[in-house]
Amino acid sequence: MRMNRILPIVLLATMSVAAIPAEADVVKLKSGASIDGAVLKRSDRRIWIDVGADVLSFSMDDVATVESTTASANVETKQDSLFTTAIGLADLPPREQAKLLGPAVIKVSTPGGLGSGVIISREGYAITNAHVVQGETNLRATVWFAQTDGTLKRTDIDDVELIAVNNHIDLALIKIKHPEGEEFSFAPVQDMEKLEIGQNVFAIGNPLGLERTLTQGVISTTQRSFDGLTYIQTDTPINPGNSGGPLFNTKGEVIGITNMGIRGGEALGFAIPARYVKDFVRNRESFAYDRNNPNSGNNYQKPPTRQKDGAPPSLKDGSSGDGTSAAKK
Repeated sequence: MRMNRILPIVLLATMSVAAIPAEADVVKLKSGASIDGAVLKRSDRRIWIDVGADVLSFSMDDVATVESTTASANVETKQDSLFTTAIGLADLPPREQAKLLGPAVIKVSTPGGLGSGVIISREGYAITNAHVVQGETNLRATVWFAQTDGTLKRTDIDDVELIAVNNHIDLALIKIKHPEGEEFSFAPVQDMEKLEIGQNVFAIGNPLGLERTLTQGVISTTQRSFDGLTYIQTDTPINPGNSGGPLFNTKGEVIGITNMGIRGGEALGFAIPARYVKDFVRNRESFAYDRNNPNSGNNYQKPPTRQKDGAPPSLKDGSSGDGTSAAKK
């Protein structure tokens, strides 16, 4: 058994350099060892590396970092309106995705409270919830910029413009101006919706003001209906302050925007699906915010109550006729 464990390491040390791809991935273990090769597959638990003469497998608990050049070379990105979608992204554990996506997650503060948001373009466009910015014009965004030494620099930005608001689906589009005129890090939005019950997901946000909090769980159901809209239900903890923040899959794609949880319930969180986000951004001019006319944009009124044939006029408002209200079914 001892020889079986060390044999792959011996092969790695003695193989010729030509056997390693010119643009190799670099996997650094917590033990200090560094392995060059091509990452064939990654999951939340293990990683497989092609080193030419053999394929090595390690537990992700033993891996410190993965610098993947081959994976990034296979990624295809597509610009759609103000957001970007990507094909070929690798599945990574949330702890690794958080390092890549952390700079794209922001905190949105107003005089009335705070929430979260996610930057979706290098120009600084970001998505949050409409109820986070409802009735507010004085906005502040807290952004964490990635530094060359791997750390993040916390920066408060007051130059934030409210672009569009859709109260019906609880989404708002804002634009942040970089203090040095540089581009922002952003998160890709899922292209074709592919959601499965039990799929691993995670959220990054600022619950109760606790900045950069990561929570994870699974999708409980993909189609939970409320008031004519469908939501992603997840057991990922969603608390006040998470509102407007992203729900990610393990590819690092925004699959939803967290917006509510059920008070008194446990593991009952909900997110607005990415398809609503994309439609909102594509049609943002219909919901354009005007400081001089806060009620601008399209407003959806509640439809009239459906009536049964032959119902007397006195019951058209939903009254039961005896002073009580008839419950909707």
